[in-house]
Amino acid sequence: MQAADRSDDSAAGSAANEPAPSHAGPRAFRSRILAIANQKGGVGKTTTTVNLATALAACGKKVLILDLDAQGNASTGLGIDPPSRQVTSYQVIMGEAPGETAIKPTGVPGMDIIPASLDLTGAELELVGEERRERRLKEALDPLRSLYEYILIDCPPSLGLLTLNALVAADAVLVPLQCEFYALEGLSHLMGTIERVKRHFNPALEIQGVVLTMYDKRNSLSDQVAADVRGHFGDKVYETVIPRNVRVSEAPSYGKPVLLYDVRCAGSQAYIHLASELLRRESGIKPAANATIAGAA
Repeated sequence: MQAADRSDDSAAGSAANEPAPSHAGPRAFRSRILAIANQKGGVGKTTTTVNLATALAACGKKVLILDLDAQGNASTGLGIDPPSRQVTSYQVIMGEAPGETAIKPTGVPGMDIIPASLDLTGAELELVGEERRERRLKEALDPLRSLYEYILIDCPPSLGLLTLNALVAADAVLVPLQCEFYALEGLSHLMGTIERVKRHFNPALEIQGVVLTMYDKRNSLSDQVAADVRGHFGDKVYETVIPRNVRVSEAPSYGKPVLLYDVRCAGSQAYIHLASELLRRESGIKPAANATIAGAA
């Protein structure tokens, strides 16, 4: 019994020492919600979500990441251990807990996360019989929109109900696209899904941009793929490309975004430039009454 008491006391002490979430303060925003989506796995969705969010926070934005992938890599990559994920995106999307109770601070000032858990693996089946099943996430995120300037959703590598919920909740979609031979294969399915969501559920949904990831300047194929993608999507493709970089791959094992792990490496610099370019693109869309682009250049 004494051991249990000590364990409880330790847990309480740990909770007491945890920093307050970044949203603790004035509620003056109307956030832009971006779904980071591509049904193809291994294209850099989670890496882009975590590091773009970090770079936006470094620009002075209040940012929330919502981890909607059962693998929980965004959560792990920010040092959120599974035992500490008491309330997760699963409870939020299933209506079992308000979104605000799931928010956890990260080691990045101005950036919070709603972590994921393995429970999400069953969410697809559980949602099938629910009313308004495609709008669950939108309804859960609406009360949080006044707390953050940007909410980034790390989508699972599929076009199932979880991704559908993300697209219905989002204002825009950011598509990471790996610089490889099959880069465009399957992308038409995502574009078709986006069009269907626009038609039936979310008329305002737009493609915010396409980000080329895992670019290898030593490989002529990367240049060919980049040219093909730009020819297909035009100015929707970001000028910034994310290079293959070993420091980007190492950072999650330390529970840190690469910008905290090694800010000088090529990967960190690329994500800083990506955030700057995103804010310039968004400058005509005011996500918050007091939002500025200061520090983005």
